[in-house]
Amino acid sequence: MNRARSPAAADEAALRRLWDDHSRPLFAFVLRLTGGDRGRAEDVVQETLLQAWRHPEALDPAKGPLRPWLLTVARRVAIDQHRARQARPAEVGDDGLADLAADDGIDAALDRWLITDALGALTPEHREALVHTYYAGRTVTEAAVVLGIPAGTVKSRVFYGLRALRLALEERGVAT
Repeated sequence: MNRARSPAAADEAALRRLWDDHSRPLFAFVLRLTGGDRGRAEDVVQETLLQAWRHPEALDPAKGPLRPWLLTVARRVAIDQHRARQARPAEVGDDGLADLAADDGIDAALDRWLITDALGALTPEHREALVHTYYAGRTVTEAAVVLGIPAGTVKSRVFYGLRALRLALEERGVAT
């Protein structure tokens, strides 16, 4: 007997497939965002996959790969959860308001984690060229001397390293 699947069964199968395909890499990404807090990371992954389920238009393969969208949602959920915990400081008089910092630093920390993770996806040669030129502030000639390779090779590695870094960031949900 050939039975048509109920919409609820189809939804459950789609959600199961979504979980099977994306939960592990998503959890690894979120675990870094939460500073290794497994409980918070699990909450963020569940909320992210729930958002995907609530927005079936994001699951359409014609719109492109799903993982960058999921990573972006996960990053935003992690930020929102962090900010929610920080949102209600203890009430003080007007005198104490001058001592409160306006920037919580979470955006900068998340950006550093994201870039560090993306740099880890590059070849050692590309990563080394980018670190010497961009992060150490060396010129191409100075980097070539430090690395013991021709300046043209440093230029080439920087060029292709930046392309690879852009792709690695796009895979992590960063729009350029």
